[in-house]
Amino acid sequence: MLIKNVELVPIRPQQGLIAIAYVVLDDLHLGCIGVHKRLDGSGYRITYPTKKVGECNVAIYHPIDKKTGKEIETAITAKAEEMFG
Repeated sequence: MLIKNVELVPIRPQQGLIAIAYVVLDDLHLGCIGVHKRLDGSGYRITYPTKKVGECNVAIYHPIDKKTGKEIETAITAKAEEMFG
């Protein structure tokens, strides 16, 4: 897996959400990843898009393993640090 590009679109902060991330993984585009400022101020966390189906929130997509998830999170948080300090 190769992360080719990470883009962040800042938004007006709401409930910790500060930006939306778009990532190009190999030749796959992943969008609408939420970037949140941690409540304790210790950095950032990311959330993947979900859709409400009845009473359940269903993941639209999510990393298949922890290694991939950590690589995506590291790339997004590095970009957030660069943008927001």
